[in-house]
Amino acid sequence: QLQLVESGGGLVQAGDSLRLSCAASGPTFSSHSIGWFRQAPGKEREFVAAIARATLGTYYADSVKGRFTASRDNARNRAFLQMNSLKPEDTAVYYCAAEPGPYSRGMRFGSWGRGTQVTVSS
Repeated sequence: QLQLVESGGGLVQAGDSLRLSCAASGPTFSSHSIGWFRQAPGKEREFVAAIARATLGTYYADSVKGRFTASRDNARNRAFLQMNSLKPEDTAVYYCAAEPGPYSRGMRFGSWGRGTQVTVSS
């Protein structure tokens, strides 16, 4: 399993942008699909975005489509989530996750980071 560490969260105002990073340790990062999830207080964890290992295809929840962009740099073992036009409802702890193999909707991810807090004030 990969070890994942998220960073880049913070407190911003509505309309602002943040870029989350996910640093992975391990030699096989490029063979993993990467997912981004979030969990708001009192709510279940939800899917936000994903990026495939090889095709670099990206997938988004409807709530963030057009505002968030997932990317990855396999040479640096890092994944990113660019978040623009942030809304108060985007407030949550954001997690990156990894799973070897191709991406498919609803797949389970075996490696998880500890999360980074994103707070968007109105």
